[in-house]
Amino acid sequence: MDTQKPIFSIGDMAGELGISTRAIRFYEDQGMLAPQRAGGNRVYAARDLARLKLILRGKRLGFSLSDIRELLDLYDADRNHLEQLRQTLDKGRVRIAELEQQMTELAQTLQELREHEALILDLIKQREAGACTSPSEESPTS
Repeated sequence: MDTQKPIFSIGDMAGELGISTRAIRFYEDQGMLAPQRAGGNRVYAARDLARLKLILRGKRLGFSLSDIRELLDLYDADRNHLEQLRQTLDKGRVRIAELEQQMTELAQTLQELREHEALILDLIKQREAGACTSPSEESPTS
């Protein structure tokens, strides 16, 4: 029975996750990954692959590197992972609130742009029809 843990090269990790080796080295430099060395080569265990997947998910969800690092550190500190789960929940709720606020602001901006578009289209139609008598009238873009 083979009890060896899977070992990955940096190229294997990059290929598996669709990222560059440079990105992996960046996360290493940030102290978020700590691969073993075999000679001069980095070798990664399944744990490193799992950590990198969590890092990438955190980035995709908009968490800062410091938030992600904090959550990863909590994983090692608490074997039941309750504190990590609680902190992840709290950070996730904050992120949800931020995204909801952005959605509200985007909806308002879109509405304003649509209203502006309608005004401009109306002005264009009027001018094309010759309804505008003075070129010095105030433009709706000002």
